[in-house]
Amino acid sequence: MASSAAPPASPSSRSHGNAAGAGGSATAMMLPGPAGRGNGGCIDLSPTGLLAHGAGSSVVVTDPRSMQLLCVLPMPSAALASFVTAVRWAPPAAPSSLAGDDDDCRPLRLAAGDRHGRIAVWDARARAVLCWLNLDEVRSVAPGSGGGVQDLCWVHHAAGWLLVSIHGPSLLCIWETSNNPRVLWMFDAAPEYLSCVRRDPFDARHLCAIGLCGFLLSAIVRHDSDISLQEHRVACGAGDVTELQRLEKEMAAPAPAPALAAFPLFAARLCFSPLWRQILFVTFPRELIVFDLSYSTALSVTPLPRGFGKFSDVMADPDLDLLYCTHTDGKLSIWRRKEGEQVHLLCAVEELMPSIGTVVPPPAVLAATIWQSESIFRNIDKQCQDLAQTQSSYSFITDTNSDQNVCQGTMTYLTSISEDGKIWSWLLTFDKSAHPKKANLGANLCGHSSINAIIYLTVKPTNVSISVTNIGKEPGGGNNPAPAVPLVALGTQNGTIEVVDVVANAVSVSFSVHSSTVRGLRWLGNSRLVSFSYNQANDKTGGYNNKLVITCLRSGLNRAFRVLQKPERAPIRALRASSSGRYLLILFRDAPVEVWAMTKNPMMLRSLALPFTVLEWTLPAAPRPGQNASSKQSSTSKERSSEASGAENSDETCESFAFALVNGALGVFEVHGRRIRDFRPKWPSSSFASSDGLVTAMAYRLPHVVMGDQSGNIRWWDVTTGLSSSFSTHREGIRRIKFSPVVHGDRSRGRIAVLFYDNTFSIFDLDSPDPLANALLQPQSPGTLVLELDWLSTRTKKDEPLVLCIAGADSSFRLIEVNIIAMLHGEFVELYAEYNLSYMLEHAKEIANIDAKGSSVSKPVAMKERFRPMPFCLPVLFPTAHASAVRMILQLGVKPSWFECNNSDKLGRDSFKVAPAFGDLRSYMIETTLPPIGDTVVAELLLKVLEPYRKEGCILDDGRARLYSAIVNKGTYARLVSLGNLETAVSLLLSTPPEGSNFYPNALRAVVLSSAVSQSLHELAVKVVAANMVRTDKSLSGTHLLCAVGRYQEACSQLQDAGCWNDAATLAASHLHGSDYARVLQRWADYVLRGEQNMWRALILYVAAGALPEALDTLRKNQRPDTAAMFLLACHEIYSQIAAESEPTEDTSGSEPTPEQTEKLRFPSKNVAEEDLIAVSEVFGQYQQKLVHLCMDTEPKAD
Repeated sequence: MASSAAPPASPSSRSHGNAAGAGGSATAMMLPGPAGRGNGGCIDLSPTGLLAHGAGSSVVVTDPRSMQLLCVLPMPSAALASFVTAVRWAPPAAPSSLAGDDDDCRPLRLAAGDRHGRIAVWDARARAVLCWLNLDEVRSVAPGSGGGVQDLCWVHHAAGWLLVSIHGPSLLCIWETSNNPRVLWMFDAAPEYLSCVRRDPFDARHLCAIGLCGFLLSAIVRHDSDISLQEHRVACGAGDVTELQRLEKEMAAPAPAPALAAFPLFAARLCFSPLWRQILFVTFPRELIVFDLSYSTALSVTPLPRGFGKFSDVMADPDLDLLYCTHTDGKLSIWRRKEGEQVHLLCAVEELMPSIGTVVPPPAVLAATIWQSESIFRNIDKQCQDLAQTQSSYSFITDTNSDQNVCQGTMTYLTSISEDGKIWSWLLTFDKSAHPKKANLGANLCGHSSINAIIYLTVKPTNVSISVTNIGKEPGGGNNPAPAVPLVALGTQNGTIEVVDVVANAVSVSFSVHSSTVRGLRWLGNSRLVSFSYNQANDKTGGYNNKLVITCLRSGLNRAFRVLQKPERAPIRALRASSSGRYLLILFRDAPVEVWAMTKNPMMLRSLALPFTVLEWTLPAAPRPGQNASSKQSSTSKERSSEASGAENSDETCESFAFALVNGALGVFEVHGRRIRDFRPKWPSSSFASSDGLVTAMAYRLPHVVMGDQSGNIRWWDVTTGLSSSFSTHREGIRRIKFSPVVHGDRSRGRIAVLFYDNTFSIFDLDSPDPLANALLQPQSPGTLVLELDWLSTRTKKDEPLVLCIAGADSSFRLIEVNIIAMLHGEFVELYAEYNLSYMLEHAKEIANIDAKGSSVSKPVAMKERFRPMPFCLPVLFPTAHASAVRMILQLGVKPSWFECNNSDKLGRDSFKVAPAFGDLRSYMIETTLPPIGDTVVAELLLKVLEPYRKEGCILDDGRARLYSAIVNKGTYARLVSLGNLETAVSLLLSTPPEGSNFYPNALRAVVLSSAVSQSLHELAVKVVAANMVRTDKSLSGTHLLCAVGRYQEACSQLQDAGCWNDAATLAASHLHGSDYARVLQRWADYVLRGEQNMWRALILYVAAGALPEALDTLRKNQRPDTAAMFLLACHEIYSQIAAESEPTEDTSGSEPTPEQTEKLRFPSKNVAEEDLIAVSEVFGQYQQKLVHLCMDTEPKAD
């Protein structure tokens, strides 16, 4: 069976197929633009390691480990500036069975809200919107009038996960997002400004929202969909209150604006403590507060340290008692909890923007987040006390008050986003200095080796995000039939030029050229770029300082030309380079046009003092439809020979450009070497001239000149025959006209793309009898206004689609495929599909032009192919069946050698060796003496299915593979953990006044906790409570008395009846033992399972109570066959070890266990029949077989 199954192909070979999948090709290969302040610093990192953040009107999803872009999810809107203001990953839902294990049934959900109040729930894997949530439609108000989305959060309910959102200044909503998307509950906290909402890590039903003035709302979603609310007040400092009042008077944002729009520089944030229940960390601009929800009181208030910018966010370490606070000045402060108190002390500070290589002043840090996915490894590390010492690559954190380590073998990763659009990956460590009691924080950038992400300390951050002002593509000889490599040159706001490889979807090289915004750029041949910038002179005479620079891609050198000592009267308006790159036109505002020969030392040929409106160089003549292969070869050889002779003698090179003047006159000039002369075309008839408006756009390809005017008319003219024609588009004025590339075999040579002044575009075929009737309208891109367009010259065959470049006002750069699919009644029908590339622009309105051409290369390139500099180690992106196979292989136990791959470029380290290409895959499984469970053949089949992923090295990254290897080699197995000890102050509880609403709960806690401290304190607490108790009709009034007389079992029952589960467990842990203690835990586990719908937490309590049959039954009822099987094996192993140790030592050298004894499962309970154990194994085997079939039917796809 195993040998008959053919291994599937490599996942990387099919990575380009995603573009045609259900997710839609429009978003499969986008390069994101920079995030701005309008995005409100929205960022979220999923437990599986996927980073999402808002950038303009889109959501960007990246892999922070490899610093590679995964996808961009645009949120189109009919209105402009629809900034994404909130993003939140839905918690992963573990599969209960394989009944619907296709990718459509297991979406990777991501919620995103924008400034107009809309919420989109995305399937990030399919790149499709699952549902839209629009509060304005629910309330039947005008779109956008309800206010934008401030924050998002997911909470758990019996029916699944619900989405919580803050709309406008004060509205809190809970949404159903699965079957019937609708709003379930709304709460208006007016006049408060709600700023942040978070979920409790201990209770997924519980959420808290904080307001700018300290209003704190606590809500729990009950099983019956009822909402339990509690209101608290966190007292903020007088300075913050005064500043907020001042900002309210100066507020410029229109109502009802959310907090991030009304007060962009005033933030209130909260986060739950992942280590202490009911503890919140709250930051206002000038204070850090530790707040206890149980007592509705602040435990500590720490003012902003001197010399720091205001607090902007707070994050808690998932495993250590550390807090990470970001500040508005770009600093990161780290705070450590003082032993025995809920007080945090500042222990380290670091700048989140390196001082080397950044501009002055440095860009602001917009958002930061901690990697929560590292928590599981630190938990394993805690169970392996000596594991960290074997890992030389791990860092350690040192206690600043002692020489002991707080946690050995840990490291904290942090990802930040800066205002200049860069994404930074940080490794936070505490390094011992020469002074033993002093710690220095080293914030080292995580090093990766890839084309588009080279992260290291000296500055170079990943070029995933760039703001763009101008776009150009490398020329390739016009209609030369050789394939082209699509390179895009991007001028940025900070004066750099980024060259993007469209096929690799990556920034291949970056050049620092100008000190100000790049205003325009053009390709000069295949390896040179010319760009310009200007700035106004500061002296009294005025004028402009124009700067022109030639950049060589091969050498990386920048050389300025046309350097003047004094400012000029007019700035440069645009550049126009000839198709060969030998000549350049420099256009000025209200000044003569200069013609330059771009030789090794550029020289000006002539100045043309004519009132030009437009100028365009000619494109090479398009091949004739009837041209055969032989003529094609001969013409190509002639072109090459002419180019070669031109290279020897540049004076023989001849190119021409067409122009239009302000009076409507047309003309064509020819540049021959250093001479410029009139081309003397054959003029069109007089009826061709029109006085309707100025010529505003032009395209020239021998022998045709096509013009568009400000009235929307299109005219074309054959310069050799004088034939002409025209028609009206019945649209606004025309801004740009571009000829489509033509290859041999094309039936039409007159296909043009036309951009109008209303920011829409159309495509016309001038060779058709009625171009207007057969016009191809703009594809459906709601809310996308087009600023620039041009064709990408990548076609080599007539069957290949045309590719149109689109620069949108929504900060996007898209490629649109134009497919010629049929010919109906003599006319071509062309359909559109947005191609998989979109480059986001920060200031799209400043785009000057797009110059689209292609460079000749020797090998054909498929436009839909996707290349990755390094693989993604994200099994969550695998098809669901293959991700489940990885999980099962790790459950069954695979040797660390299985992760060793032959990809030397990825690893290149001594710890990994080349794995054999052939051999028995079963040898990779860990040998064990445990009885077999399930189907024994499944492991080999799953290894064969996962072999393509293993060879590509995209299952576990290097660090995780080493950690897994260390754990396996140490023989360490995971153990369930029980409850911890108690810690509090009895005096605080006893200080509650008798007339207060918290008197009875606090009195109960005082008695319970004092009984665990000392007998004398216990007696004192009983006396104080008894003296202050004035009424006995409360349900908890007698609990402390039960404790005083030693009736702890009844006291625990009374506490559980009142819903005080934590107090009951604490009391039981202190005073109950054996079956009495187990009954308390088991009853708590029943409540957690049925009331809180938290199966995993209930399992921990069942095991702690010794209720193993109930734990196994819970797994079976929840349809977790793999977990049930692993739990059964763990119980068998532990029980066998205990039984072997408890048996008397006898001489058993002559006897060995029989095969029946070895393969029989042993369960430490008589309440579970042997038939039930056999049933668990059989169901697991059926689950394995079904998984194998699903894996065999699914092709590998790692991207």
